[in-house]
Amino acid sequence: MSDLNISTRQSGSVTIVDLAGKIALGESNRALHDAIRKLIDDGNKSILLNLASVTVIDSSGLGELVASYASAERSGGSMKLSNLSDRFIELITITKLYTVFDVFDNEADALASFGSASEAAA
Repeated sequence: MSDLNISTRQSGSVTIVDLAGKIALGESNRALHDAIRKLIDDGNKSILLNLASVTVIDSSGLGELVASYASAERSGGSMKLSNLSDRFIELITITKLYTVFDVFDNEADALASFGSASEAAA
C-alpha cells in the first residue's frame, strides 16, 4: 500500500492530479511515476499537480517530479505545480529546481496559465 493517494479530475483541457500523503523513495514514487506516465500515454498534454495535501517529499520524490516533468515535455505537453507547502518551496529553491518547474500559489492561476483552460476556470 502506497503512502500517496492520487486522484485525477478534468478542468477543460487540463488534467488535475490531486496528490495526498508522502512522495518518497519506494511505493509512492512508483505510484506517481505510473500515474503520470499513464496520463501522458493517454494523450493528456496539460497536467497540473496539486500538491496541497502532500505532507512529505524527499529527494527521490523530487527526482520523480523532475522525471515526470521531462516526460511531459518530451511528449509535447507540460506539467505545472500548484499549492506547494513552504517546506516544499524551500526545497525546490535550495535545489535550484524553482526555475525548472512552473509553480503557482493556487489552482485558478495555474489553470489560467495553460491558456485554453482559462475559460474553464473562469
